[in-house]
Amino acid sequence: MAQVMAVMVRILGKEGRVSAAASLLHDLNKDGFGIDVYAYTSLISAYANNGRYREAILVFKKMEEEGCTPTFITYNVILNVYGKMGMPWHKIMAIFDGMKRSGVVPDSYTYNTMISCCRRGSLYEEAKGIFEEMRLVGYQPEMVTYNALVDVYGKSRRPQEGMEVLKEMEQKGFAPCVTTCNSVISAYSRDGSLDEAMELKSKMLENGIKPDVFTYTTLLSGYDKAGKDKFAMRVFEEMKNAGCNLNICTFNAMIKMFGNRGKFTEMMKIFDDMKSCSCKADIVTWNTLLAVFGQNGMHTEVAGVFKEMKRSGFVAERDTFNTLISAYSRCGSFDQAMAIYKLMIEARVIPDLSTYNAVLAALARGGLWEQSEKVFDEMNGRCKPNQLTYSSLLHAYANGRQIEKINKRADEIYSGVIEQHSILLKTLVLVYSKCDQLKETEQAFEELCRHGSSPDITTLNAMVSIYGRRRMIKKAQDIISFMKESGFTPTMATYNSLMYMYSRSENFVKAEEILRDLLAKGIKPDSISYNTVIYSSCRNGFMKEASRILREMNESGVIPDVITYNTFISTYAAAAMFVEAIDVLKYMISHGCKPNESSNNAIVDSYCKLNRRDEARMFIDNLWKLNPHISREEERRLSERLVTR
Repeated sequence: MAQVMAVMVRILGKEGRVSAAASLLHDLNKDGFGIDVYAYTSLISAYANNGRYREAILVFKKMEEEGCTPTFITYNVILNVYGKMGMPWHKIMAIFDGMKRSGVVPDSYTYNTMISCCRRGSLYEEAKGIFEEMRLVGYQPEMVTYNALVDVYGKSRRPQEGMEVLKEMEQKGFAPCVTTCNSVISAYSRDGSLDEAMELKSKMLENGIKPDVFTYTTLLSGYDKAGKDKFAMRVFEEMKNAGCNLNICTFNAMIKMFGNRGKFTEMMKIFDDMKSCSCKADIVTWNTLLAVFGQNGMHTEVAGVFKEMKRSGFVAERDTFNTLISAYSRCGSFDQAMAIYKLMIEARVIPDLSTYNAVLAALARGGLWEQSEKVFDEMNGRCKPNQLTYSSLLHAYANGRQIEKINKRADEIYSGVIEQHSILLKTLVLVYSKCDQLKETEQAFEELCRHGSSPDITTLNAMVSIYGRRRMIKKAQDIISFMKESGFTPTMATYNSLMYMYSRSENFVKAEEILRDLLAKGIKPDSISYNTVIYSSCRNGFMKEASRILREMNESGVIPDVITYNTFISTYAAAAMFVEAIDVLKYMISHGCKPNESSNNAIVDSYCKLNRRDEARMFIDNLWKLNPHISREEERRLSERLVTR
């Protein structure tokens, strides 16, 4: 009877009728039939094969509670489940150690599964330890073993170690397959070492290994991330010429690339093309759309995509929660991001390294460095921090203006206490540039180049930004020349930094020339672009030109913000043109833009500088007529400011 039970459960599981299999065992147990380890193992396997991992774990726990001793097959299945769920390493090791303590000897499949479990948390050291133990107990690594280990190194962004495993494979008589090579190419691409990735692709062809859709898609994504759009499109064309059929991964990569550049029309065209190719959106597609809209601060679109995703039958899983936390924090909706994290915990979805990194990134954007340190300490006992963890911590310090804490971490990175990874060196360039620390920014950039890593577009933009703010035009131009020679595609941040630099220089007309160049290329400037050129004109007394740019800004669909209006108000007020300044204040209020403290300060302070305090007093007293929503606190603050001026 026991064998029949196990067979019936297996059949129902293969048909996807897992609930029916569970009910069958429950009814049989109720009728007095004992459930043995084989029936339990079959049910655990059925749940696992149908992606119902939590139920699989519950059955395993129930089995242990009833004193039913698991077999090595049971342990192998449950270890695989733990790996797929991204369980903390100490929990995976508890199962593995429990297996050995109970006298069940791990087999090669067990060791291969353990190595695979290291993928999600970038646990390359742990994977190497399991690999060594496997050989010590007498098991020879197989093709599956090597592929799993290479994949762990790939996910951990350690291409050199991946290449060493690749060489060892060949020495042992195992010919690397396309899957093995793809893992190393992925590691190179994630690390920004795209020349090495392309070189490996060429070696694949020389050795008769035909690159597949995953090879090309990985390279395309790598060039996209580096900001080398032309190279990305060359890979795309090569892929099509090689006869590779586009799959969902390719479409997702293209959606991400166009979305990252703010080319939403092209992005949605790819989304439509995907449908016409009978390629159905998967969870990664939805997560990509959430991420793209989130990083562009499009809160409404994030909410809309999430609703559409649920309507299409997709259930939010860990990666979706991680993406939503990141998306909402990028939109400035920190409370919403934390609410998603809370919802995730309530849904009993176990946070993994990516979750903690997403939460740390959200905290970093708010400069909440103290909370970041608490989360870092909390995760340290559950997940092993990686370079992205430390990167978020550095950004939290930068946004919280904790220069000394950045310096302390920088010393640890330079000295090797924290591994000197290219991502961390790039992060140091970004955070020091953000904090306007020129010497430290240049040191981090030099260290990055000395490390042998290629700077990406974000790192180069940080250099242009700090040189631009310091009006070091020659150095900024040198970086721009390097970008052009290396095939980097300038982003909006590049152009905005250049416009800022020229707007503060004698050659201020160059700022508007760059704006015109953007428009000629079909690139839509953002509010920062227009605000910078408006500031340039106002600063130099060309108010008509500034008003013309404001009109163009409105006509282009870019909504002026409080910075736009404050630029006009402060310029008019400084020139004692108070009627014009107050007219701008009226205009911004009537167009739904709420004034901030700087809006009112500019007018009050200018009156005071001209010793026209009575008029300043009258302005404050009549402010409620201009802005019926002004608070008592703001009126009181301005009155106190008038007294101290």
